[in-house]
Amino acid sequence: MPKTSAALLLFRHGTDGLEVLIAHMGGPFWARKDAGAWSIPKGEYTDGEEPLAAARREFAEEMGSPPPGGEPVALGTVRQSGGKTVTTFAVEGDFDLAGFRSNTFELEWPRGSGRMREFPEVDRAEWVPVAVAREKLVKGQVPVLDALVGHVGSDT
Repeated sequence: MPKTSAALLLFRHGTDGLEVLIAHMGGPFWARKDAGAWSIPKGEYTDGEEPLAAARREFAEEMGSPPPGGEPVALGTVRQSGGKTVTTFAVEGDFDLAGFRSNTFELEWPRGSGRMREFPEVDRAEWVPVAVAREKLVKGQVPVLDALVGHVGSDT
């Protein structure tokens, strides 16, 4: 059965037009990658859990503090290349990255070494224009940007 995730995409109107908050995936696999190595803050949820509540919870876990208030807009559900489905909501608001800190996970690294190491789930986050986000996000999440632009009316 495919895994389900919920995501919360923050957006704001910046000096370069519409900007979104994206996060670089942590851990050794993503460490030296940039294009296609970023994600909307998201996480898995279980049957019976409200996707919006899960999206807010996961945002707080990955970013270090709760998302700003605001009226959420459902942007739909996309399927990523591994089969996971991601239901995304957007909220207009600002988020100060000075307090950014992500939760962590353990992984045997180097693989086969028997040594467990701790890595951040997200190692950095940035506000970027939508055009930049299209290059940085994993491909399966790019359609969410189209839904956001459709809601806002323009990416400038």
